[in-house]
Amino acid sequence: MRLPALITGVLLASVAQAAPTARWTLAGFDQPESAVYATQQKLIYVSNLDGEPLAKDGKGYISQVSTDGKLIKKKWYGGLNAPKGLGYYYGLLYVADIDELLEIDTGNGRVKRRFKAPGAKFLNDVAVSSSGVVYVSDMGSNTIWRLSGDSFTAIVKSEDLHAPNGLLIDKGQLVVASWGKEAQGETPAEQSWLQAVDLNSRAVQPRFSPIPLGNLDGLAPDGKGGYFVSDFMLGNLFHVASDGEVNLWIPLEQGIADLAVLPGKGLLVPNMVSGTLTLYPLDK
Repeated sequence: MRLPALITGVLLASVAQAAPTARWTLAGFDQPESAVYATQQKLIYVSNLDGEPLAKDGKGYISQVSTDGKLIKKKWYGGLNAPKGLGYYYGLLYVADIDELLEIDTGNGRVKRRFKAPGAKFLNDVAVSSSGVVYVSDMGSNTIWRLSGDSFTAIVKSEDLHAPNGLLIDKGQLVVASWGKEAQGETPAEQSWLQAVDLNSRAVQPRFSPIPLGNLDGLAPDGKGGYFVSDFMLGNLFHVASDGEVNLWIPLEQGIADLAVLPGKGLLVPNMVSGTLTLYPLDK
């Protein structure tokens, strides 16, 4: 699928309006990486690494939070390693945990299925289509995995993905927030940009090029054809409009990771460094 011409470039603009004030902030998490809204249950799930990003130490867990920012249960599901991306589909919670994808039945709090990802190094974000197909990024091996039915396979592997992190399904494409080429020694990872994978041809297409935005992590829709995207290292939260204009929406602190929209309320922003989950209004 060809990308619209109006979003094949980037225009970085200044902050046009004052940054919104948070509606609430909940502290006390242990390296919260991802948040997802469970539509049927009307609550929020939060993944906590609680350790090194690649440590198989069994310390990771999932929390439950109310939509008004109250902790329901800190360790709703424990015994994970370093859980990162979360996806939700009709009572099923999908969790990316280093080199496997877990499917948890939220009704009884038990793992329903486990899917190993042979060769995966750093499974990260999760995106679920309207038909229940699950996509997972592997930042460590430049790979996109797909769960369809009982089949969990790598569908794209390309250096052009530049360490894929955040994922979002939009108009027949998988939008990818790329972290950037791997760090070497004391040299930090290169900054990168939003890209797209055509779900039919599986071709990687630059969406915002050649200007990099940062070491990108979280990605969420704005409901108007644009996106919110987080820069983990510098703590910048950007808004990318449907016409390709990029604004620094909120300057925050290092550690902002996966993003999620809480319908009718705002944007959920976890911070791994501060151990917080914050809700920002979208109607500023």
